[in-house]
Amino acid sequence: MKIGVPKETKVHEYRVGLVPSGVHELVAAGHKVAIEKGAGIGAGITDADYQKAGATIIGTADEIFAASDMIVKVKEPLAAERKKLREGQILFTYLHLAPDPEQTHDLIESGAICVAYETVTAADHSLPLLTPMSEVAGRMSIQVGAASLEKECGGRGVLLGGVPGVAPANVVILGAGVAGSNAALIALGTGANVTIVDRSLPALRRATDRFGTALRTVFSTPAEIERLVIDADLVIGAVLVAGATTPKLVTADMVKKMQPGSVLVDIAIDQGGCFETSHATTHAEPTFVVDGVVHYCVANMPGAVARTSTFALANATLPFALALANKGWKEALSSDPHLLAGLNVHTGKLTYQAVADALGLKYTAPKSLL
Repeated sequence: MKIGVPKETKVHEYRVGLVPSGVHELVAAGHKVAIEKGAGIGAGITDADYQKAGATIIGTADEIFAASDMIVKVKEPLAAERKKLREGQILFTYLHLAPDPEQTHDLIESGAICVAYETVTAADHSLPLLTPMSEVAGRMSIQVGAASLEKECGGRGVLLGGVPGVAPANVVILGAGVAGSNAALIALGTGANVTIVDRSLPALRRATDRFGTALRTVFSTPAEIERLVIDADLVIGAVLVAGATTPKLVTADMVKKMQPGSVLVDIAIDQGGCFETSHATTHAEPTFVVDGVVHYCVANMPGAVARTSTFALANATLPFALALANKGWKEALSSDPHLLAGLNVHTGKLTYQAVADALGLKYTAPKSLL
């Protein structure tokens, strides 16, 4: 199979779809890998590194898309990239379609076979290709939240851990999954007062088992969220409904009641965000202010730590990329129900129920296409 890796075009996106070790495995399995010139530079990977692993360096994205049977990316294809897709071509990347009707329409029209990292499952019902970036985003959320709390960034001027004689900040984390647990890990390490909120009692028990009594856990209800958010210095939105639009847990009215200069970090913004006042931002302009509250809503947070993120993601995606290349899409999806769960669009048909429900579009069961 001919596999192409274009350079990412999203603003300040420095990750890349394959690393040299992955290229080496794909080439050893008999496949051809083409990398767009300079695609790995942001992650500290040179064209020479890829060439040593057996890849061919190609000058433009147009050539990559035109020559490849499968495109391996990191972020969803932007409008210009979507025009390059063709019928029957495999696209393997993050898509986050539920809040993005324009992209969904374009992918349906392209006729491509689109497998989304974020909906591939594992035997334990986890999301193995989303997990590494959730780990990164969760940990980063506390870093960027702490910076946003600084006065010159519009924040309250609060140090997360406080100092002797001065109370630490109140950090509220909505969601006790992978991102939320990683946010709690870093927040507790700073010495902040940390509360994690979830509707899953087993998830709250796991958080308590992991972090002990230093972490406060609260069962999620609208009343409890409002109570906690009003007194919070930093709120992390780490809610996920796989493939679906994120529920709005913090309303605009709650935001109005928050302390001026407090901070919201919306990790869930890729799926629409869990704060009613959120809208997607970029690393170029990461924050905005609503009713005196600083919002950090960057849709590709892990792109800021591109080297860590690229290698973490590549470790997870490579076995699936190998399966698609070695077996072809039909056999790979037929033989692995977990990879099949990643199929979102197939030759003009929408094949993921939660996306269809969110956008009011017709759903086609993926098994029917095999």
